[in-house]
Amino acid sequence: MLRWPARVLTGLVSGLLAVIILFEEWGWEPLQRLLARIGRWPGLRWIEGFVRTLPPWAAVVMFVVPAALLLPIKLLALWAIGRGHLVLGMLVIVAAKIVGTAVVARLFTLTQPALMQLRWFAWAHAHWIRLKHAVLERARASWAWRVARVIQRQWTLRWRHWLRR
Repeated sequence: MLRWPARVLTGLVSGLLAVIILFEEWGWEPLQRLLARIGRWPGLRWIEGFVRTLPPWAAVVMFVVPAALLLPIKLLALWAIGRGHLVLGMLVIVAAKIVGTAVVARLFTLTQPALMQLRWFAWAHAHWIRLKHAVLERARASWAWRVARVIQRQWTLRWRHWLRR
């Protein structure tokens, strides 16, 4: 049996992991579809076609580059927060997370066949999917998840209603 500090730490880490997975779960597909629509634009269509043909190691680089490029932006946002610009810093972090998720989701869709040719990536992906499903199963059984789903449905309906106007 775990002592109370270990239980608290385990709970905090599990909660953080659940929040990250939930964001990815709710944002991954819609953001990826949005970038797929943008990717149909004439100049970008060629780029997407090129990315699809990359060999496995080039696909890894293409998949990692957006995260590396967003790191300095996130560090600047933390610097802004440290200088007292809390709202600006938080907005930049949230925007970077949304843009980063959209780009990584689209790049993953484009490069997945090449990435899965790498044994270590396929292994890591399979383990990530198992972990993600276990966390989601546990989260979906919680009261907080059910409340969040109701709120999400309400906002989705409101958004669709607003778009129809």
